[in-house]
Amino acid sequence: MTTIKPVTTENKPFTSQRVNNIAPSGIRKFFDLLASMNDVISLGVGEPDYTTPWNIREAAIYSLERGRTMYTSNLGMPELRKELSRHLEQRYGLHYNPDNELLITVGVSEALDLAMRATIDPGDQVLMGTPCYVAYPASVILSAGEPVIVPTYESNRFEIAPSTLESAITPHSKAILSGYPSNPTGAVLPREKMLQIAGIARRHNLLVMSDEIYARLVYGVEHTCFASLPGMKERTILLGGFSKAYAMTGWRIGYAAGPREIIAAMTKIHQHTIMCAPTMAQVAALEALRMNNDSVEEMVSDYNRRRQMFVKGLRDIGLSCFEPKGAFYAFPNISITGMNSETFAEKLLAEEKVAAVPGTAFGECGEGYVRCCYATSVPELEEALVRINRFVSKHK
Repeated sequence: MTTIKPVTTENKPFTSQRVNNIAPSGIRKFFDLLASMNDVISLGVGEPDYTTPWNIREAAIYSLERGRTMYTSNLGMPELRKELSRHLEQRYGLHYNPDNELLITVGVSEALDLAMRATIDPGDQVLMGTPCYVAYPASVILSAGEPVIVPTYESNRFEIAPSTLESAITPHSKAILSGYPSNPTGAVLPREKMLQIAGIARRHNLLVMSDEIYARLVYGVEHTCFASLPGMKERTILLGGFSKAYAMTGWRIGYAAGPREIIAAMTKIHQHTIMCAPTMAQVAALEALRMNNDSVEEMVSDYNRRRQMFVKGLRDIGLSCFEPKGAFYAFPNISITGMNSETFAEKLLAEEKVAAVPGTAFGECGEGYVRCCYATSVPELEEALVRINRFVSKHK
């Protein structure tokens, strides 16, 4: 008689090894810490201190009053996709068919996740420059791919070197993940280097995923959309959204633009996991695209003033700081204190109640730096500089 042994889960974890291999977000760790403290100046979370412009909020409110609370098409509201298509053509000379080359997502984070899961097979490699946004390596790992880190350095303005990128390519390379303007460094990749990377992608038959959420936030330079480079529209997934330029972080509304077969694959996953982005957020995004650019330009001009003031203040303190050309982050070098990034951030929060994010949250080559978001009020930035100065003077 055969004895059937009972199935046991003793000593066997229920959580997936893939998820266990991902570190928690270094940004959210400090966000959670400061939530329980008083009188903290937060330079940690990348969020505008502006309120979403009233006309955008009013459009969403009116849509709710009219009872527009039902699902939309999986791809997103047709009128939003048409307006987005017009917007991308007007800004970058790119025509995307609103019926099959655009997908409205729950923030750029979902767009990035969908792009990875729709294109990456187990063992595929995705090349990315670091320091980079915390979700980049995680999104690759969750898709059973392998992130390949290509370090960038302050001495080269945190611009990814095309020769270094090409030397990291292997037979398993599938895609390049580009994130410029950069979170956390504020670097903007010049068009000449983008053209070299585009050439590499064509030579090695690589897909490019270009996260351009900070495209509107550049200072004294011009942003080049990767998909607008010669021969790149057909091999680029353009990821964008409304959170930063329109102060709409909590609305969670983004998009992906790309070749129809890739958008179709992304939409399959989107159908089974999300169904559609929130209707009222889509209405708000439509209004954002239709409004004039005055509000955006005013915000960018204000961020530029804060950027100049804050970077100068950090340098006056004695902290070397690369001049950011985009986004709203400064990435000062804190090596004069002799502390590593984690220790510096923890002590600064404990002793002076200023929250900054350790550079290592964005990759190992972020060691020796912290990320400070200057999208907060000028009085708070000025007070933060006073506290950072006191802290650095005590510890250097």
